[in-house]
Amino acid sequence: MTPRFDMALPPIRTRWYLRPITYLLSLPDVLSHKTVIHYDGTKDLKGPYVLLSNHNAFMDFKVLTKAIYPRRANYVVAIDGFIGREWLLRNVGCICKRKFTNDITLVRHLSKVIENGDVAVIYPEARYSLCGTTAVLPESLGKLCRMLGVPVAVLVCHGHHVNSPFWNLHSRGIKPTEADFKLLFTPEDLKTLPLDEINARLVEAFQYDDFTWLQQKGIKMKYDKRAEGLQRVLYQCPHCGTEYEMDSSGNELICKHCGKRWTMDEYGVLHAVGDAPTEFPHVPDWYEWERANVRAEVEAGTYDSGELPVEVRSLPNAKRFIALGSGTMRHNADGFVVKVRSLLGKEYEMKIPVPSLYSCHIEYNYLGKWGDCVDLNTLEDTWYTYPKVPRCSVTKMALATEELYFAWRRSIGKPCKPGLA
Repeated sequence: MTPRFDMALPPIRTRWYLRPITYLLSLPDVLSHKTVIHYDGTKDLKGPYVLLSNHNAFMDFKVLTKAIYPRRANYVVAIDGFIGREWLLRNVGCICKRKFTNDITLVRHLSKVIENGDVAVIYPEARYSLCGTTAVLPESLGKLCRMLGVPVAVLVCHGHHVNSPFWNLHSRGIKPTEADFKLLFTPEDLKTLPLDEINARLVEAFQYDDFTWLQQKGIKMKYDKRAEGLQRVLYQCPHCGTEYEMDSSGNELICKHCGKRWTMDEYGVLHAVGDAPTEFPHVPDWYEWERANVRAEVEAGTYDSGELPVEVRSLPNAKRFIALGSGTMRHNADGFVVKVRSLLGKEYEMKIPVPSLYSCHIEYNYLGKWGDCVDLNTLEDTWYTYPKVPRCSVTKMALATEELYFAWRRSIGKPCKPGLA
């Protein structure tokens, strides 16, 4: 049997000789983007404390490193971050997590970090934002903060998505970027506030919109292909309603079905070409319109990806991906079902029911060579599942995962609070 990543190893306090190195490696990008950090009750905050950060790009980590230095920290990191560098990541204080799994081991590790007197860094959205706005937060977050019983701070970065969006990582030269580093709860707050109030304040603290921020600051994107890749997020045409026929070139977004075109200006605003009306000048509004359409399918009982041919790569440990084989994936009201047959004829199956997955992680053109995929996890394995047909969207599957979960919660009389899952 292939060895599994040892999730039980306790977190390592950042080695003293690596702490200045992480700072020095982070500093060039922070300086080149002229990042301004606004401290609110955190300038002299010492460990132990919990630090929650939003997640738009790898730049988030660099700004966070600058913000807390020289405090020692441990960081929750997805398993793919450990590939080929497990020793290094463990020794700079990283704690491995398989995305969107309920892992009691992680709680023990975070408790150990607090016991050590260090900073426990968590990215509770658990994935890069797809369009520069807040992703859903787990309802268990408030309970975790209360259990750890130390101050809770929030670091919300602005400008990282519009500088290097998940759907096209090329830098747009955005500067200055900003970060709000705020003390949100004291230990006394966590003891006395109702859990619903703690969660409500967490959701409020995590509200951000990078496109709105860019326009309010009047900062221009210095890149001539700023719309390229956006069709991966905006997969449905708002003019004709057709899915999976959007494309992009340079600064243009194009529907290949009806021919309508939109240009993205230097401030990230969309404009319909010619005299045609612009349905959604604001990228997040287009994305939320797609979500509403997916929600309507879920509520009508018609959402179903159909049986899609896929290639699957497994990541049981941090050594390398394993080509598991070809098979099928289906996503509907029963959740995800993936069936794979290896080259040697061995059959594998992964079932992820709706109640066990409030959101999912997706990748666009992962590692620049394998295409778009859905990242499905158990406590022991991670399957990167690549659909091999053009007429599908991993973005729609991500939206449907959330909407199916919300619908299930409503069906059992426990609807989610706004911003939570």
